[in-house]
Amino acid sequence: MNNWRSDYWDPDRWQLPAVLRRCRTWIRATRRRRWTVAVLLTVFVLVVFPGLLGATASATAESGTRSAGSSVGSALGWTHVADSSGVEAASYVFATDHGGVLNPGSTAISLVIGLEFAGWKIIVITAIWLIGYALSFEWLNIFSKALLGVAHSLTGQIATPIMLVTAATIGAFFVAWFVVRGFYSKATLQMATMIMVGLLGPIFLAEPLADVLSSNGLLAQGRDLGISVAAGLNGNNNVDPSHMVATMQGTLTDNFARRPLQVWNFGHVVDERTSCRAAWSAGVTAGSEDRVKRGIGSCGDSAAKESMENPNFEQIGTGLLLLLAGAILLAFGAVLAIKVIRAALDTIYHGLMSIFGFAAGGFVYGPTQTFLIRNIVDSFVAAARMTAYTIFLGVYVLILGDLFKLAGDQVMVVFIIGAIFEIVAILQLKRLSHSLDRGNEWIANRFALAVQGSGGGGRGSGGSATALGMGVAGAGHSMRMGMLPALAAFSTVSNSPATEWLWGRTRSPLRPFSRTERSAQLGQWGFWGAPGMGGPRGSYAQAYVHRPVFGRAAREAAIAAPGGGINTVRGAAAALQGLEDIGGKISDAPAALLAAGFTDENIVFNAIRSWSIVDGNSKDWTMANNHLGHVVAAVQRVQDSSLRLIAGGSDPGEVAADLATLQAAAFRYRRSVPQGVTLDQGAANGAEQRFVDAYLNAPTAEVAQDLQRVANGAAATGPLAGTQFDQLAAQRMMGAIGSRQADRVLDSVNDALRDPTNQQLLRVARGNISDATLTDQALSGAKRTATNTPTPPAPNSPPRPGWARPMAQVGRRLN
Repeated sequence: MNNWRSDYWDPDRWQLPAVLRRCRTWIRATRRRRWTVAVLLTVFVLVVFPGLLGATASATAESGTRSAGSSVGSALGWTHVADSSGVEAASYVFATDHGGVLNPGSTAISLVIGLEFAGWKIIVITAIWLIGYALSFEWLNIFSKALLGVAHSLTGQIATPIMLVTAATIGAFFVAWFVVRGFYSKATLQMATMIMVGLLGPIFLAEPLADVLSSNGLLAQGRDLGISVAAGLNGNNNVDPSHMVATMQGTLTDNFARRPLQVWNFGHVVDERTSCRAAWSAGVTAGSEDRVKRGIGSCGDSAAKESMENPNFEQIGTGLLLLLAGAILLAFGAVLAIKVIRAALDTIYHGLMSIFGFAAGGFVYGPTQTFLIRNIVDSFVAAARMTAYTIFLGVYVLILGDLFKLAGDQVMVVFIIGAIFEIVAILQLKRLSHSLDRGNEWIANRFALAVQGSGGGGRGSGGSATALGMGVAGAGHSMRMGMLPALAAFSTVSNSPATEWLWGRTRSPLRPFSRTERSAQLGQWGFWGAPGMGGPRGSYAQAYVHRPVFGRAAREAAIAAPGGGINTVRGAAAALQGLEDIGGKISDAPAALLAAGFTDENIVFNAIRSWSIVDGNSKDWTMANNHLGHVVAAVQRVQDSSLRLIAGGSDPGEVAADLATLQAAAFRYRRSVPQGVTLDQGAANGAEQRFVDAYLNAPTAEVAQDLQRVANGAAATGPLAGTQFDQLAAQRMMGAIGSRQADRVLDSVNDALRDPTNQQLLRVARGNISDATLTDQALSGAKRTATNTPTPPAPNSPPRPGWARPMAQVGRRLN
């Protein structure tokens, strides 16, 4: 039976159906081949895919005497992307020697370069065109008429007299309700809001989307402002926004297409020579590779002619680098275009939704008014989005343009830096978008709070107040609601009994460490002395098995504590002390308290935080009794949190947890000190008892150290010189002093917890702890510092003002 059980639950044999076992084998084999797959995928993305793009474009273009690059250009002519010289990028060609029968090496190299050039050309031109197309708003004209028709139809169906009268009646009811309740300011704000909606509604409903879709609407004005600012940054103060987009495209084409292509083709930028610039532009404009060759060959640039006539493998590598940089540029253009188009479409959506607000919802107090305010605010913020995005692009183009100007012929260096710069720009663009989203929510919330009057019933207080209707909208704005059904289905599958049987009787198998839990229950991987005792799975299994043991120790300690119990402050501190008694750590505390039956999250949180802080503060202190160090750290923590509570910077639950931690620490300290020490009260006429009493009333380091010397068998040289105490008597007196001081510490701490409003009780406890610390430090040789010793209270000091009232709240939590 045992052999069958061990074989059945072998972790490497799950007893799954054959199909699942085959899937598992295939996954493991795929993992072993992951590096091969990664290399092949990289080669495909950088070499094969651009080549396929070029081959496809070349095949679909007209055949003729043009090169592959010019064939691709005929397929991209519709973009009309041109550089600053007016040459369309679709006409760019790569002039090189294509070899022949007698020169097959050049033929092969030129073929690879041609495919790279065709793919690079498609990627770069598409990216530049996408940026310009998004900022030109030409795409908005495609469906503006249809959207205007929908808006007018929706207005005709919604904005009816009966709807207006009904909504105004409901709004008037809220005014009457506020007046009856005595909220006159809210009634006034509600009336003013209804009047504003009534005045602005007919103007908006006459042309619902005019401010969005018109040529001088909010979106276009935001775009024009951003272009003007971007042009000013580039040194152009007299700018026409309608032509600035083409100027931006020209700058991008110069920096990302013309200059890199010349470096790729000729080894440097040939535009530096006026004659070569004109020759190259004329040849490319004509779409003739032969004319480019003749022009460059006769303009006096011998290095360019040499590079053009001798294709090499270095040009292939340069092409791969340009492909990578072009792909990153395309990613940046796509992100920017998506942001711009989404901002416009969101504004159109909110414009349509505003129809409901002006027709009815704006008259009704609460979430419907907030909905109208959100839609109006978003329409104006959209203009700010257009401005921010356009300025962002302008700054981006300015910086890259300056980099290329300063680099001269070192274009490839700028490309490497520019690629990194573009990746950072994508991340910063997303951050900018999120900032605008948060600003939109904040503005709408503040307007809604103002309309609803002093928070208007909003949730929260102060700067975190939320207007009625903002919570649901904010959640919908920040959370993809489509994820919720998927997560629910995922949870259902994991908790299904059928899934548990399929995974070999594993409870909720999709949870982390679910198989470790099953193994711990069945005695495998470190349980019952099985193999793997010291491995990571063995540790997890042991931790799971320890849970009920830790929970029992915590529960028994919580119940046995004075004034303790489950879900009590004292009980939580005692439970943590019981957990450490059995070898548990603070990392085991949440699970142990949960197993013990604690369900109050605040009590558990405050107890664990207090214990962790006290434990951390006491670790670096040198004392003969480590438990006393824990008491010292605990009383200092109590003093700090109590003073912060009086000043209004703490919580009564935190102070109560700190006092309970102090009580648990004092109990553990008392338990560590021997009890039942008997002093000689006979022939010596009680001299030992009188000595101990005198020391406890006024302890000094000199007396303790002299007593220690006598207890060690040496002669007294200090205050005990001349006394008749022998070594045995000194040892008994040292034990009695330690026991009595521990009693005093525990008794005074218990008194302080019974009445936290009496500050004098806490001062007495602090004084007893200070005396015990003095004795411990004197006997151990530790140095007294400002942090490892509690400050003894001043004699006859008056109570601190304002102590009793907040500490009364602490007492209610403790008792």
